[in-house]
Amino acid sequence: MAGQPADHPGGSVTSTAQHPPLGVSIRSDVEIREGRPKPYRARVRWTDPSTGDQRSKSKSTVTPEEAQTWIDDMVRAASGGINPAAATQHLVDYGTEVMPLAIRGLERKTLDPYLAGWRLRIVPSLGHIPVRMITNGVVDRAVYSWIEDECSRSTIKNTLAMLVRVLEQAVRDGLVDRNVGQVKGWQRAYQQAEDELDDPRSLALPDWETLITLADALVARSHGQFTGWGHVVLFAGCTAARIGEVSGVRAGDIDRRTWTWTVRRQTTPGPGGLIDKGTKGKRARKVPIIEEVRPMVTERLDSATGPDTRLFTGPRGGRISTAVLRDATHWDEVVTGLGYEHLRRHDLRHTGLTWMADAGVKVHVLRKIAGHGSLSTTQRYLHPDQRSIDEAGDALSAHLRPPRAPATPRLHAV
Repeated sequence: MAGQPADHPGGSVTSTAQHPPLGVSIRSDVEIREGRPKPYRARVRWTDPSTGDQRSKSKSTVTPEEAQTWIDDMVRAASGGINPAAATQHLVDYGTEVMPLAIRGLERKTLDPYLAGWRLRIVPSLGHIPVRMITNGVVDRAVYSWIEDECSRSTIKNTLAMLVRVLEQAVRDGLVDRNVGQVKGWQRAYQQAEDELDDPRSLALPDWETLITLADALVARSHGQFTGWGHVVLFAGCTAARIGEVSGVRAGDIDRRTWTWTVRRQTTPGPGGLIDKGTKGKRARKVPIIEEVRPMVTERLDSATGPDTRLFTGPRGGRISTAVLRDATHWDEVVTGLGYEHLRRHDLRHTGLTWMADAGVKVHVLRKIAGHGSLSTTQRYLHPDQRSIDEAGDALSAHLRPPRAPATPRLHAV
């Protein structure tokens, strides 16, 4: 018959573009082919319900576990009618594929904020993660980042509702066993964050000497007394940067001519470990590097092998994060011993912004350094003392006082 594959009589038709249709019975096996980079060949067979042809599909893998996982995905696809590729899809791709199902039944006034939550928060925070690797902890961290970005309570509620709808479809498709988007307790975390942001100054260290004492104590408690941890703490405190942003700084980001740092990226948890991505808000910003830390920065720049060299790494050259810093330095024990038991790594940022505000940095400049989206967030760091209040009153009085008429020169009689 014209167009019939040569191996059709008495055999099976191997298809590389077709997946098993819904409801068919799957037969499988794993063949070992020695000497190949991927020696395990997993294969599934089924009978085409419309033609009666014997069909098959195969994939080569490095380990027998990978082979069995692929077979299980194919069997699950045949029983559930989903694309087997969805098993390894990232959330952004899977969500795009199932979006018509996820948003069914929504009214227009609800649909718009839900889709905005998907586009503006879920995709940037979680879109790069495979659906099967999204856990309660991953969602918790995403929610907290939205809280730190000053999203309103209703915005977070709508965003989570959209995430729940997409992950509910993943449950129906058999990709995951439960919907991890249904998080609890985020309202309590939201209220706690609001309380802290109302007075971020209360979270700051009092002075430079205290910051040095903290850095030295953390180094002393670290394995091998790694001085890099102290440098990270000093740099974060003086630049009002997040620990992830300190981890992301490269040699080329530092301008020694003007002693400024262009903040372009941050290190965050991702699938398989720590990854680099853009800063919060996706905007680069410039931060001054003060004289007190320039010798340390100079030493690190001089030892850099190129502009892409990381300025701050762990003792083995790896990326650092707030959790890595905490564990490597016994942070909780150290800060408790110094009398700052509530101090967190993020409070180094509060410390830097508080010091800059007290130094008289203008609020619009401070906002740019901090990278705040809202001016009201920056204004929380301002704490006018009595002298500045008196000076403001004197300035207003001087402004309102009527100008004096110029003195008329007296003419002396000749």
